[in-house]
Amino acid sequence: MSKTTIRTLLVPAFIAAALVGSWLAFSIKGSNGLPPVPLRSSVMKWSEASSTVDKWGEMRKYFRGETYGTTNMLTAIAVIKPGEAVHPAHRHSEEEFLVLTEGSGRWHLDGKEFAAEKGDVLYAAPWVMHGLVNTGQVPLTFFVVRWDNKGVQAPPTPAGPHGK
Repeated sequence: MSKTTIRTLLVPAFIAAALVGSWLAFSIKGSNGLPPVPLRSSVMKWSEASSTVDKWGEMRKYFRGETYGTTNMLTAIAVIKPGEAVHPAHRHSEEEFLVLTEGSGRWHLDGKEFAAEKGDVLYAAPWVMHGLVNTGQVPLTFFVVRWDNKGVQAPPTPAGPHGK
């Protein structure tokens, strides 16, 4: 994947994540009465991202933690081998965007299956079951942005299995 492609995908995703909850940050106070210290503005190179390699492929985690409007934030790029998935369909409290940048597969979203192709974007609201499997013959690459919002309570944890 070229640097231009990565930049083209990262910029809109970061802007979306920042806009979702950033206005809430000014009403949130830490234990000392001041807003918590969020992630500082920065650039992280591919070579600096933490890498996890597993039987399914590789994930590079860039930014994690807290921003002005988010907690439990994660930005990462994953490359999934043909016939594999990072994990089974699952759900969690965070909102999440997945942007498919290379390859093809199958999306799982709220009990339904959809073809997944380069350029597609999946949004999963809190607690909605979702997943992605590489059904193609070449590696599938996706970019993920996941976060909880500060000052906005997620829906309550639903009953039943949570997948992963």
